[in-house]
Amino acid sequence: MKKIALLRGVTPVGQNKIPKMSYLVQILEEAGLNKVKTYIQSGNIIFETDLSDKEVAQLIHDTIKSKIGADLAVIIKEPKQFEVTVAENPFDDSYDSSRIHLVFTNDEINRLNLDQLLSQDFGDEELHAGSQCLYMYLPRDAKKKRLNTNYLEKQLGIVATMRKLSVVSRLSEMAK
Repeated sequence: MKKIALLRGVTPVGQNKIPKMSYLVQILEEAGLNKVKTYIQSGNIIFETDLSDKEVAQLIHDTIKSKIGADLAVIIKEPKQFEVTVAENPFDDSYDSSRIHLVFTNDEINRLNLDQLLSQDFGDEELHAGSQCLYMYLPRDAKKKRLNTNYLEKQLGIVATMRKLSVVSRLSEMAK
């Protein structure tokens, strides 16, 4: 079955750096994943496996930790979920699409905590919930900048990672 892994915390330098995506493909194929492809340097991986989401997340985490030394959280999604996220995007053409971000988690989000968060006023920034992810609009010129992955993780008690809409759209296409 085809799946998409999103690595959380990849950095261009330092401990959580992935040296080359080609090396990442190599070590993940050696670990047993099939037809591994990556997209851009921030840790987006498309592959095939029969493992459960939990098993494959652990396999990817442990493989990267032992071979590269990076300790990265791994969010697993299916291509269909990405198709849904693109289709459910709540922001119309009046928004700058380059400022639309999608937040993914493997964790169950507490509905009460989410409702409290969604009821807050973030000024120029916007937060919406979809069936597969959270959507954020983060204009460059926002007066107060509060919305980011760390803030959402703290407020919702989850581990999450964020991708731009354009990246999610491209991964959705690549996974077809």
